[in-house]
This record gives sequence, structure tokens and C-alpha cells, in this order.
Amino acid sequence: MSGKTSGSKIQVEKPDPKKLEDLGVKSWPVWTKEVSVFDWHYDEPEVCYFLEGDVTVKTADAEVSFGKGDLVTFPEGLDCTWRVKKAVRKHYRFG
Repeated sequence: MSGKTSGSKIQVEKPDPKKLEDLGVKSWPVWTKEVSVFDWHYDEPEVCYFLEGDVTVKTADAEVSFGKGDLVTFPEGLDCTWRVKKAVRKHYRFG
């Protein structure tokens, strides 16, 4: 394992409405996912804003939980396992 990124690199924040507006979140595509568990690799960074859901993402060295109202940033190169405990609906942007 290269150790290029770690779970601690996942950033979770509760953004204010101005930040969401400045980022243009409402214009981003929407992704939905039912309750499930799956592995994921980030080929590029992703920023997403959770409209609904309850998720725990596990990496090699950490577990991070987030859900409705959270703005989450995932780094490029991250390998993780998503555990969707409550169905997800989120805006997202890659790159």
C-alpha cells in the first residue's frame, strides 16, 4: 500500500448557506444510493453535500461518519469502504 492518503484526510464540515451558494452546490449533479456496503477508490478529489443519509466510510486507518447537512471532501487516491446506513441523496463535484 502506498499510504498516499489516509482517512484523516476526509474533511467533514457543516457549511453555512453562503458557502454552499459560493460553491454553486445546487447546480451540481445529484447522486442517490440505497442502504448498502461497497468499496470505492477516488481517482480524483470529490466534494459532496449531503441532502439526506447516514454513512460511515472506513479507510485503512480511520472511520468517518457523516450525513444530512454535511459538506464532505474526499482526497484523490483514497481507498475506502462505504457503509450506507440510511439512503443517501447528495450533490457532488469531482476534480
